Amino acid sequence: MTIEARIRELGNRHRLLDQTIQREMTHPSTDPLRVRELKQKKLRLKEQITSLEARAH
Repeated sequence: MTIEARIRELGNRHRLLDQTIQREMTHPSTDPLRVRELKQKKLRLKEQITSLEARAH
């Protein structure tokens, strides 16, 4: 898999996590721990994307 393809894949996962977080936040019975875990996963994905982008240029 090329770096560009990996960046796209991670970007898609990042967007899906963002959508999941937004859905979780709209529920009245939101589990704050779950939201925090999702946000941490999203941040790790963003860090991976940034790192790969730096290598690609």
